Amino acid sequence: MDERELRLLVEKLVNREISVESFVDSMKSLPFRDLGEVKFDTHRALRRGFPEIVYCPGKRDEQLDAIACMLSEMKGNALFSRMTEKQFTRAAKILPDLEYLETPRLGRLWRDRDSLRRGKVLVVTGGSSDVPVAEEAAVTAETMGCIVKRLFDVGIAGLHRLLASFDELRKAEAIIAVAGMDGALPGVVAGMTDCPVIGLPTSVGYGAALAGFGPLLTMLNSCALGVTVVNVDNGIGAGYAAAVMTGRKKTEGPEEKGKP
Repeated sequence: MDERELRLLVEKLVNREISVESFVDSMKSLPFRDLGEVKFDTHRALRRGFPEIVYCPGKRDEQLDAIACMLSEMKGNALFSRMTEKQFTRAAKILPDLEYLETPRLGRLWRDRDSLRRGKVLVVTGGSSDVPVAEEAAVTAETMGCIVKRLFDVGIAGLHRLLASFDELRKAEAIIAVAGMDGALPGVVAGMTDCPVIGLPTSVGYGAALAGFGPLLTMLNSCALGVTVVNVDNGIGAGYAAAVMTGRKKTEGPEEKGKP
């Protein structure tokens, strides 16, 4: 949406040619920035609660430059996923406030740390090899306004490690359970808590794990109810889902709670 279209909509609203609801719907559905090969959704935060996340693999330098220039003119938080250090170095020349998080391979603009109010998210991993994917999920949820705690290397091969943190599990409003190998951790966690559990399979494991397909199937077939599963190594999707789940609870008014 450009300025002319926006002015036209405002004039129609002022002249009562359209309703407030129609105006809001138009603002939600129309705006994007045409950057040539990139059509960047500039109002995704209005519809979804967080801006479009930039997936870096496969993007040419010129495409990332155009996105960085656009983000330099905007306010608010943003994420660049699967970003290389080379891509970060280039983008940081345009975005001085861009930070690089090496473990999850994320570039982050964290300009607003206060206005977003979402819930408490706990990220647990089966092993330390799952940490890069877990950090991608944790940072995503954190940047979207969640209070995030981490509980790493508590897999079911040593169940006492998980049981020792039972109080932390009970305090969470959503739990992201990250595991490779057999992928049994989310089902165990879901059997111990009353909050939503997001199963995040990783590609960690030996041959029959099939690069994460094995733990993915385990999580999908969990006998414990309340487990939602995202794709293999999809930390972004898990963190986003946790933020949406807990954020809705925070924004509902008293009259909305309990509605179907």
